[in-house]
Amino acid sequence: MSDDRELKAALRDGPFHIALRVAVQTRGLTLDRLRHRLGERGLRVGTTSLSYWQQGLRRPERPESLRAVRALEEILILPPRSLMELLGPPRPRGRSSPLMPGAVAYSSILEPARALSALLEDLDGVADDRRLHIVGMHETLRIGADRSITRRETLQVVQAHEDAADRYIMIYWGDLGCDVERVRVRALEDCRVGRVRRDGPTALVVAELLFDRALRTRETQMIRYGLADPSGAEAHAYERGFRFPAGQYMLRVSFDPAALPVRIHRFARRSLDADEHDRGVLTLNAQHAVHLVAGPLQAGLVGVHWNWG
Repeated sequence: MSDDRELKAALRDGPFHIALRVAVQTRGLTLDRLRHRLGERGLRVGTTSLSYWQQGLRRPERPESLRAVRALEEILILPPRSLMELLGPPRPRGRSSPLMPGAVAYSSILEPARALSALLEDLDGVADDRRLHIVGMHETLRIGADRSITRRETLQVVQAHEDAADRYIMIYWGDLGCDVERVRVRALEDCRVGRVRRDGPTALVVAELLFDRALRTRETQMIRYGLADPSGAEAHAYERGFRFPAGQYMLRVSFDPAALPVRIHRFARRSLDADEHDRGVLTLNAQHAVHLVAGPLQAGLVGVHWNWG
């Protein structure tokens, strides 16, 4: 009886995640069982998403997610629209919401933008996630004797613009010949790998890098992660796209002594179609490496290009 009173109070007062958690506990169902029951209705919702919903770390907003909430009302034997009403109006996002000052569309910095949007939508619609600002990023690349990128590591500091930011979405666009099924993302420090999505035709890989807790506004998080692509595709450049203004970016590229380029230069450009600017010649040091430092950054692309001769 006390459980019923607690459930009625939660459905009346909310918030959504509390009401959902109390309903699940009252009905005695596991998240895996809920996932199975939703699957019987043709709705694909993972246990991770369900867990995020009842912890208040994520909000169901996609059409399929909202259909799942309506199904949960039936599965958990709740009054119609009792959970839906606690969600309130959807937060503005996607193409219908204006870009923040200085931001650019994904299509400006990434050619397969439509495929990327589909992958991001599958990760709960984070294509227009503005909750995190890149304060600083330091990347190191190793080019092997076969002229491919054999190692990439990233050390990154992000700052939250609003409460509840608990992950960073890593995006990788492989070179021609990349086999996305062989690409591996590793969490090295202060994060862990969540869901990973791949698109073979466009050589895109996106992955969640989860924090150990949700950030509050203005809090920072440092993460270090690595990416391995054993495809062996010959690389001629590396560039990093920034959709939003960012802080400082540092890139170090080292080459195997058995395969040294004949010319190297740094560059920046506003978009994929724009001419390069901020060009400068880079010279290999004694360790067969070059580096660049840029920042503060406007939205666009920055990187290094080399010629094998």
